[in-house]
Amino acid sequence: MPLFLDMLWRETRDDPDLRRRAFIGLRRYQEATRPAPPPAPAIFAAAGQARLLHFAGDAGDAGRAPVVCIPSLINPPRVLDLSRERSLLRHLTANGHDAYLVDWGSPGADDSGLDLSAHVTERLIPLLDALSRPPILVGYCLGGTLALGCAAAASARGVATIAAPWHFDGFPAADRDQIAALWRNAKPTCERLGYVPMEILQSGFWALDPRRTVAKYAAFADMAEGSPQHDAFLAVEDWANEGAPLTFAAARQLFDDFYARDMTGAGRWQVGGVAVNPAALPCPTLSVRSSTDRIVPAEASPKLADTRTLALGHVGMIVSGRARDALWRPLSDFLSRAGG
Repeated sequence: MPLFLDMLWRETRDDPDLRRRAFIGLRRYQEATRPAPPPAPAIFAAAGQARLLHFAGDAGDAGRAPVVCIPSLINPPRVLDLSRERSLLRHLTANGHDAYLVDWGSPGADDSGLDLSAHVTERLIPLLDALSRPPILVGYCLGGTLALGCAAAASARGVATIAAPWHFDGFPAADRDQIAALWRNAKPTCERLGYVPMEILQSGFWALDPRRTVAKYAAFADMAEGSPQHDAFLAVEDWANEGAPLTFAAARQLFDDFYARDMTGAGRWQVGGVAVNPAALPCPTLSVRSSTDRIVPAEASPKLADTRTLALGHVGMIVSGRARDALWRPLSDFLSRAGG
């Protein structure tokens, strides 16, 4: 909260009306009654702190591949099951897919050395080994990066990435400089802790577009209580403001190797001793990106066999009112063609 208030004060120093409305919106957000969450799915498998959650869709043909959705390590996985009305997972199950969700959990005391590659080999692959057949992987944001690493190191029936960072030299130079400065300042403390607190990562997201962050709280001040827009704002902001810490090793690999050196885009990332080359994957692949994404610009996403560009922002691709027609349904069609 102190970091957010500092940003709010700084961004509204010349606009007292925006400051007033943003504070009203912030207070409404803090005091609002949250709608009941959707029913919790069953735990299907576990590996360390990670869990594979089963949404029990009707798979129909027993030969169809299970569909495993992989969220980012940053923020909770529930963005893919945000509410009864805004749930990609429940849309997939309603359309006959046998759907699962990875919940990375919170890193344990001995997990500080677990980097991104190890999240694939020591968490994700063991979870998938519990399935009866190779799955189709659907990765969102950093989860898409990990999905590509997993498909290179293990068997997959298909891979779809959504707003996944891969070509890190596709990020604007100013954004990469800002991220490098954030990591440079935070790295010594995080190394001593063994993890990176969510607050540090969140401050980096805010810094990409601070004015927009303030403006959306000002807009919330005028939303009718209980309206779809009101409830969606609560759900998205609760998700965005929560999350387990990131292990130090994962953060070091993300910031030092991926952002600073573009190891993924340059073809130098290895998982389980295998070089990850999305173009060489022997399965159907889909990349969905957004031309209005400030978190992962379209130019930073992988170019796969089927690459599609929307204009729905980073989170909007998953949970906006247009997501069902723009992403959920085309994704379901791809999964069906790939065998899921």
